[in-house]
Amino acid sequence: MSAENKKAKITVPEIIKMKQNGEKVTMLTAYDALMAEIIDVAGTDIILVGDSGGMVMGGKENTLSVTMDEMVFYTKSVSRGVQNALLVADMPFLSYQVSTEKAIENAGRFLQEACAEAVKIEGGEIMAETISRLVSLGIPVMGHLGLTPQSMHQLGGFKIQGTKSKSAESLLKDAKILEEAGAFSIVLEKIPAKLAKEISDSISIPTIGIGAGAGCDGQVLVTQDMLGIFRKFKPKFVRRYAELGDEIEKSCRAYIKDVKNSSFPSENESY
Repeated sequence: MSAENKKAKITVPEIIKMKQNGEKVTMLTAYDALMAEIIDVAGTDIILVGDSGGMVMGGKENTLSVTMDEMVFYTKSVSRGVQNALLVADMPFLSYQVSTEKAIENAGRFLQEACAEAVKIEGGEIMAETISRLVSLGIPVMGHLGLTPQSMHQLGGFKIQGTKSKSAESLLKDAKILEEAGAFSIVLEKIPAKLAKEISDSISIPTIGIGAGAGCDGQVLVTQDMLGIFRKFKPKFVRRYAELGDEIEKSCRAYIKDVKNSSFPSENESY
């Protein structure tokens, strides 16, 4: 990237200011330095090292068994490819729920060991005290409401949330509580678009939607979903901007064929 086109480093205050200015926030996931560098150069505002890496990269069925050590490794790897985007790390299951002290210790690891600039925590009112404590120590926190994958068993799977008036009211209340606790933004996952818009309009911090409609202040997708690399299933909310999984398979088949028939390497590809 040339000096004149180089984007300034994005910080937490600038993410909040984007909402004030009516600018949409973009967020994509990364789990390695190579992908992170490509996404960063493209200009995304936030790179999230999601615990979804356990599924996308590790082949797991869900995120519940993802560990702190795995997340620190992913985040440290991603940090080596990021120059401009805000780097946010997902706190995995039981890394913050056990106690506030444990949450401080683990969030601190992300900032100290892995060069993260913020952490993401799932949950509403029950996590407010933990979020407030982390923020008071200088650790920025992104909240996460709606479908919270770490609570998949309690929620009965990956189902849409907030469809009943009582649960919708609870989500609206939780969003305001997270704002008061000091969260700088909130992910809204798999909730009705109308509710997401209502929540977004009721708080001053940005909402970042995934399966929550266009009324959010920003959007996030898992990069491997968006690029068609992850092919096991495609959620309704995913827009495929490429089919790289098919292209990678096609290229690998061509390579295998060329090796088998001795057409690779050629004279020009040999010393």
